[in-house]
Amino acid sequence: MIPTGRRFVKTTRHFEEQVLRKRAYLRREWCERALRAPNRRETQPDGRVRFWVFISELNKYLGVVTLADGEAVYNAFPDRGFQEHAP
Repeated sequence: MIPTGRRFVKTTRHFEEQVLRKRAYLRREWCERALRAPNRRETQPDGRVRFWVFISELNKYLGVVTLADGEAVYNAFPDRGFQEHAP
């Protein structure tokens, strides 16, 4: 777990070693924000859970994918194709 202020975001080894290496600008607090107050949440067919939240610093929606537990962050990425009102 990685501390972010007073809270903790659980992350996977993949997130720490691959995602943050490729997207060093990502902030763990953005991932935490997505999990706490998403604009949308969906469960993928493989059981992983996707969350989206608008990040004003990026001026984009951030997609955050967790393991099936809905807590351990596996991936995070700016989602240019996200449409807030899509089903």
